[in-house]
Amino acid sequence: MGYDKFLKIGFLGSGFVAKFHAKAFKMVRNAEIVAIYSRSLESAKSLATYVESLGFKRPKVYTDIGEFVSDKDLDAVWIMLPNNLHLEATKIIAEEVVQGKSNIKAVAIEKPLARNMREANEMIRLVEKAGLLHGYLENQVFMPSVAKGKEVVWNIGSKYSGRPYLSRAAEEHSGPHNSWFWIPSISGGGVLIDMACHSIEASRHLLLDPSKPKTSLKPVEVYGEIAFLKWVKQPYAEDLKKRFNVDFLKEPAEDYALTVVKYRDEGGNIVVTEARTSWSFIGAGLRLTFEVLGPEYSLSINTLQPELFTFISRNIKIPASEEFVEKQNAEQGLMPVLPDEAFTYGYQAEDAHMVESFLAGKLPYENWYDGKLVVELMMHAYLSAEKGSRIKYDPSSVEDYIPFVARKNK
Repeated sequence: MGYDKFLKIGFLGSGFVAKFHAKAFKMVRNAEIVAIYSRSLESAKSLATYVESLGFKRPKVYTDIGEFVSDKDLDAVWIMLPNNLHLEATKIIAEEVVQGKSNIKAVAIEKPLARNMREANEMIRLVEKAGLLHGYLENQVFMPSVAKGKEVVWNIGSKYSGRPYLSRAAEEHSGPHNSWFWIPSISGGGVLIDMACHSIEASRHLLLDPSKPKTSLKPVEVYGEIAFLKWVKQPYAEDLKKRFNVDFLKEPAEDYALTVVKYRDEGGNIVVTEARTSWSFIGAGLRLTFEVLGPEYSLSINTLQPELFTFISRNIKIPASEEFVEKQNAEQGLMPVLPDEAFTYGYQAEDAHMVESFLAGKLPYENWYDGKLVVELMMHAYLSAEKGSRIKYDPSSVEDYIPFVARKNK
């Protein structure tokens, strides 16, 4: 594709997840972060300094998105902006490419693809019109434990006793880092749109027969349930107001979500995925869990059960940090330690896969069509929760649907 087998990447966004990706790129071949855009010059410069500290040449910094996209050095862009800016960013990139003002040939985007199907469909239309390759940055699909677990399930369990029929995935922590996540009219919802996108796709991935196309697993029915458990309580709502200047009681978002999807497999059998997500979990920090059940086997993964632990006694007091694990909730006692979170959570593997795919001129395994399906399933889950009943999978039923928690006039 004219890259000379080396991909020059621009980061559109400089927040928390961008730093994860920057760290991951330290171990990714044939790619370099050459430019960073942020609405905040200070934030962009801070990330540029961090990238430089990893051994890269210092990236150029932009606060004008048009100038960023027109940078002739850029081959590909990683979109890592707040959810409400995904469509706008895609429009700008696509327009500049169509007009011949940009050399960008590929774009990867952080989850979720969009806040609703109106946005998702328009984004797909734009990248297709511009002829852009596209990748969906779903890191949990690329977690080493998930990748190896899927190998075990399908190469051994399925081979000798039959395909898996139930997959569970859960992501739980004590709440997001940034204010916009807590405002559903901006983010598109609460914990369901923030984190169930991970769990829905990871659990689907584990049940997909690797020898067959993804379309071999067809959604049939969706059940969604949400709840407002912790952050609507007065002391915690006040905490959000102090930390983020967010009036959560005025515009609350769910902090618990359950999404159950029934699929019909390649043999016509029903298989099931369960995705449970929460912003009301207090433990050592972020916890990702996965389970797969088959006829004569099972599989389990828990990121808070690593090979490394530390113990800090009550006799010392250390400052609050995230030194041991993301969204850490304590600094004393027995604590799990993840030596390299970018590796454990799959960022390194997903970025390497995106780079390799784009250099080869092909769509990555996870692309915007997968992101679109995840948005469809999340919209079905919100609609199910609103109706209080399970619903048939029907994309036309959610084409214009906006989750009720995200409607400004509820």
